[in-house]
Amino acid sequence: IHSSIHRVNFILQEAHEKANEIRVKTEHDFNLEKQTLVHEAKLNIQEEFAKKEKDREIQERIARSAEVGECRVKKMKIRDDLLNSLLEEAASKCAVVARGQNYPQLVQKLIVQGLIKIEENEITVYCRGDDVKTVQKVLPDAVKEYVDIMKKESTVMLEPKVVLNGDRSKDLLDSTHGGIMLTAINGKIVCDNTMASRLGLVYEELLPSIRAILFPEDQ
Repeated sequence: IHSSIHRVNFILQEAHEKANEIRVKTEHDFNLEKQTLVHEAKLNIQEEFAKKEKDREIQERIARSAEVGECRVKKMKIRDDLLNSLLEEAASKCAVVARGQNYPQLVQKLIVQGLIKIEENEITVYCRGDDVKTVQKVLPDAVKEYVDIMKKESTVMLEPKVVLNGDRSKDLLDSTHGGIMLTAINGKIVCDNTMASRLGLVYEELLPSIRAILFPEDQ
């Protein structure tokens, strides 16, 4: 009996120790698996955070770039508006000149310049409707001045046929602010000597200087 009890106790002890080993190993494996899962979860969170941070930085750069671009566009528009306002102001002063007492002499000089430049014998002069009488008045003197200049320079006596356009529907627009336009060979040759044209030429020539004065920070 004692021998049987002893064997039973021994078996129970063995079973208890075995069970304890299994429990310890199970807990160890569980803790190891838990650590692995936690570590992987941390890595996933870190990767996700890094990705979101990178996306945020990209979006911020895009937003900054768009903001800078928008500011540049606004700045350019403000500058263009300022330059256009200066051009409009100059154009209004041209209109004032066209109403001044010295305007006939100016028209005569413009005609002479145009005749020298165009160098043709049959020429048609165009002007605004308001300037028809002025051009009619100064045209003979302008032609004579032109002939005298050419005779002095080349000793050739020219006899140009210069006429004022008779079709009032083809008069120059008021937006030209005055001046004249000469044409020859059925309009194939054109000399634009209007106030608007001359203002445009002066404006383009002086634009770099105007920009340097108005926007020195760009220099």
